Amino acid sequence: MTGGVGALHVAVVRAEPGARLRNALLLGGLLLWMVYTRVFWTAHALHATLPPCPFLLVTGHPCPFCGGTRSFAYMWQGEPSRAVALYPLGPLLFIATLAAIPVLAAAVLVNRDLVVRLPDRLNRAVIGAALAVLAVSWALKLTVLPN
Repeated sequence: MTGGVGALHVAVVRAEPGARLRNALLLGGLLLWMVYTRVFWTAHALHATLPPCPFLLVTGHPCPFCGGTRSFAYMWQGEPSRAVALYPLGPLLFIATLAAIPVLAAAVLVNRDLVVRLPDRLNRAVIGAALAVLAVSWALKLTVLPN
């Protein structure tokens, strides 16, 4: 059904080669990200971190994702209030990442893929809501929260 209000379809299916590769690459990327954020403070002390945000360097203002690395690093230390102060969406994304890793690992191991099909209206609403949340987070970074 296009354009209308239809049903949400969720299915676990045999993974096609492209989907399995996507899941494996996503799993690898998330694992590397979590390891990096786990050792971030040690790497920071050794001046061995990734370069700063190019948007911040050019404009002097944080991008919508600035503070994400440090937010995850504070979550590893059990300091969600400091994590939120740096990046409001950080704790939620940290938990989502922790949940996604075993799901992706299982999908790769058993050669399955999770297929979610949203009706067009719901898909647009979800994208709009996600962009609105990101915009509010960015506005907080620009006006209230530390850089």
